[in-house]
Amino acid sequence: MTADTTTAAPTTASATATARASATDPAPATAPAPRITTTAAHRTAPLRDLLPARLRRSWAVDGTCPDLDLYSLFRARQIADLHRTAVLDAKGKLCYTALDRKVRCLATGLRALGIREGDVVGVQLPDNRNAVIADLALAALGAVALPFPAGRGAREAEPLLRRAEAVAVIASTAHREAHPAAELLALAPVLPALRHVVAAGPGTAPEGTVAFSQLLRSDPAGFVAARPDPDSAARILVSSGSEAEPKMIAYSHNALAGGRGNFLASLIPDGTPPRCLFLVPLASAFGSNGTAVTLARHGGTLVLLDAFTPEAALAAVREHEPTHILGVPTMVRMMLDRLDATGEKPPAPTALVLGGAPLDETTAADAAAAFDCAVVNLYGSADGVNCHTGLENRTPPTDGTGVVAGRPDPRVAEIRITDTETHEPLPEGGIGEIVARGPMTPLCYVGAPELDARYRTADGWVRTGDLGFLDPTGVLHVVGRLKDIVIRGGANISPAEVERALASHPGVRDVVCVGVPDGLMGERLAACVVPRTDAPLTLASLGAHLTDRGLDTRKHPERLLTVAALPLTPAGKPDRAALRARLAPDAAPAQAG
Repeated sequence: MTADTTTAAPTTASATATARASATDPAPATAPAPRITTTAAHRTAPLRDLLPARLRRSWAVDGTCPDLDLYSLFRARQIADLHRTAVLDAKGKLCYTALDRKVRCLATGLRALGIREGDVVGVQLPDNRNAVIADLALAALGAVALPFPAGRGAREAEPLLRRAEAVAVIASTAHREAHPAAELLALAPVLPALRHVVAAGPGTAPEGTVAFSQLLRSDPAGFVAARPDPDSAARILVSSGSEAEPKMIAYSHNALAGGRGNFLASLIPDGTPPRCLFLVPLASAFGSNGTAVTLARHGGTLVLLDAFTPEAALAAVREHEPTHILGVPTMVRMMLDRLDATGEKPPAPTALVLGGAPLDETTAADAAAAFDCAVVNLYGSADGVNCHTGLENRTPPTDGTGVVAGRPDPRVAEIRITDTETHEPLPEGGIGEIVARGPMTPLCYVGAPELDARYRTADGWVRTGDLGFLDPTGVLHVVGRLKDIVIRGGANISPAEVERALASHPGVRDVVCVGVPDGLMGERLAACVVPRTDAPLTLASLGAHLTDRGLDTRKHPERLLTVAALPLTPAGKPDRAALRARLAPDAAPAQAG
């Protein structure tokens, strides 16, 4: 199907979709029409489940998964406690009942645009109530949300929307110096499925888009929510991964509220609805524990920041006293720097949950002391793996190489270790590829059958590409990645191994190691370091520390870049590409020896 380049009469959808809507739905509110037209209403291709159906259903039958769609779960929470605070953001408090009304208004407006059950809709919004409203409205329609973090430009968004066959996208009118809604509208000629761009936030919606604010003024009186199959697709998670383009992974209602919901449940000791401060974007894979899990599954409160800064995060901790703080180690190290400077003691949460990047022993110990709570190391990925160290220890247990991944929970994801060549299960203690299967296992990769063939087995296990082993007590240890290596003169170096060792250096606050091209050796290892003090760091001092930690000289970094803070991607992870760019030959010189 191709986009029509002519300007159509103002309609809210194609003639076919409008006729269907008028025959089956209550009278829609009037909405302005985007100038995107198609020859016929596009329906997103179904997303099939690669897990055996009998196994998937068994988790609903035994109560592991709630077996309800996300909006039904949310409505049950709203009815049970009408005035509980659902969202705390820059605008203040929003209770469950007020949130639900906004959700139903938006869902009414989106249905009037022709959005139907099973349609994929992109969402690119900062962390605020609009992102939550959009999440729940799409769930109420039975549509599939495709969130991706604000800050990713149109060039990165285009393959996501194209491969997912998104029929609409909701984006900010303005975000920092960019204008996402207008930029996404400009992609229409290369996105045959795209029919609508919805512009949200302050400012005038660009011509050709639909104003989010107008959709919120729809009359929800006649709205009847869809009741999608709880095992059908609800959300597509985007993984930064190692592929040329980000991987997209489809999750069902049960996999989110059940599998991922059970993960958070294990960190709520008394079952009290949590108050979760998300330092990571709700649109990230880690952030999928927001609307679907914190609100719909557990009836809790989301504390949201439009954008992360250590000052804003600490202010939110002081003001809102969250029970759980969820972020990546780099963010917490930035917060620790501010606390060191002020000597402040923030209110103690139940847990500081750190994932998305390796957690080192020094950061774990410093964070436990500063926040006076348990620090939980979360090992997981959008591909369907999850394991954490729990609340039993104030700081996560360690082994000879650093912080362990934790004990697998079969109510979330069962974990096995398999041979990297034969893919057969290995005995206890054997190092091999980590594979996972359980209630949080996703349906499939989206628009990428080659990834299904590469990473999914016939019986539903997901190959993670990570290397590890299970010790005699059942604890998982991660030792590296199959592909995340630097090849120097034919010798393989694991950046993760070097990072773990450097993180214990007394002069290092934060560190990321990357490979940089080299005409002689192919690649050389560079250490990008945030110093802990003003004392200068040198490659020689770092090398001596690595030698003391037992690392061979061939694994020592050969370039050193010192930075005031590590750059972060829109998803909140260290931006390795940006660091490689700074180390490029035509960039400002880094220390070489």
